[in-house]
Amino acid sequence: MPKNIAHELTARETARTPRLRKPDATDGAAVWSLVRECEPLDENSMYCNLIQADHFRDTCVLAELDGDVVGWISGHMIPNDDAFFVWQVAVSPKARGMGLGKKMLLHLLDRDACADAEALKTTITKDNEASWAMFRSLARSVGGELTDEPHFEEGAHFEGRHDTEHMVTITLPGDEAQLKRAA
Repeated sequence: MPKNIAHELTARETARTPRLRKPDATDGAAVWSLVRECEPLDENSMYCNLIQADHFRDTCVLAELDGDVVGWISGHMIPNDDAFFVWQVAVSPKARGMGLGKKMLLHLLDRDACADAEALKTTITKDNEASWAMFRSLARSVGGELTDEPHFEEGAHFEGRHDTEHMVTITLPGDEAQLKRAA
């Protein structure tokens, strides 16, 4: 293959690789719009997404592709627990099929803010097949065990207006090199 064609293909592949970064307050509106286009995700207020992007920027990640926000994960370290909680994962339809959700999770787990995490936790409804697949894949990649149990229940917590959310826990390896290999 001629050198310039190979270079052009490599440049196109690089251009199709989303850039991952910490969000800031100016990203709140774009995050809010992304979440709205990613049904069945629960929408938060724009103000909530602004606060997440500002106050929790060290435990949130934004993905950009061609200048557009195409991915978002909000999360936080659980107070008094050595666990990183993933609140929401959003991937734009134009960035699906790239493994972006898992890449963003691994990126977050590699940050200093998550260095003390011995587990990753999140809640998922039983019918959210895409989330189950992504978190199972993450568990396999990092060599962690995935367990789940009902946590926020339809009747007790949601007054029957939302399906039960299962608390998913993935044990994380104590070896930082294991996480880097998974990425």
